[in-house]
Amino acid sequence: MAAPMDQRIAVPIDDPNADTEWNEILRKHGIIPEKPPSPTPMIEEALNEARRLAHENRLEGKDLDDLDELEDDEDEAFLEHYRQKRMQELSTLQKKSIHGSVYPLSKPEYQREVTEASQNGPVFVHLTSSLTTNVESRVLGDLWRQAAREYGDIKFCEMRASQAIENYPERNCPTILVYNKGDIVKQIVTLMTVGGVKMSMLDVDKLLVEVGAIKDNDMRVVKRIQAAEDAEDERIVNKGIKSSTDRRNVGDDDDDWD
Repeated sequence: MAAPMDQRIAVPIDDPNADTEWNEILRKHGIIPEKPPSPTPMIEEALNEARRLAHENRLEGKDLDDLDELEDDEDEAFLEHYRQKRMQELSTLQKKSIHGSVYPLSKPEYQREVTEASQNGPVFVHLTSSLTTNVESRVLGDLWRQAAREYGDIKFCEMRASQAIENYPERNCPTILVYNKGDIVKQIVTLMTVGGVKMSMLDVDKLLVEVGAIKDNDMRVVKRIQAAEDAEDERIVNKGIKSSTDRRNVGDDDDDWD
């Protein structure tokens, strides 16, 4: 006896999401699912919200001098709001700025000045090289002093590695130790992972943000990032101008040979 023939009809479906009359019929009878909503309106809404927030926050990172320069371009009430905000931020920073310089450490005071002090906030320690030829250690020393001046609310310390840890390898210098709540929460051995001899305050800022010493929207961080971006934009523009000038000069030289 022959096997019964399959009476089902194969329904041709090219693109179930296409807006066709045939697909509408199939959706109506539940043969294919309803078409998912288009993501376009949601994307446009997200972009509009991003533009709105960017416009509202366009004065973030501006200090008092920057705000004064915008008097002719911005609404006075809007500027005054940010002036008051900046003054409040500066007042808060001044009250918290109890350090301001790098603390030289000796072994007997390490427990008190670092481990115990970190109960009140992160403490950053630079274990320095004993060799004047260690360029990375000199670079970090300069950055440490600048950071201590700018971030007076954060404690920065410095100590010879050989005094802190007996027989500590010179090849591991400089070493950065970050303490918080009595424990080491971050350790960086040499500057290889943070820019090497080209390490900058931008890298220090990233470290401070990473361990929670400051927030990523800290006025000092935002201003430095903006300054770096402006400098990079200017470098690109100047490079373009120089390339254009060089091409014109080459053309002029060619004319001289005619």
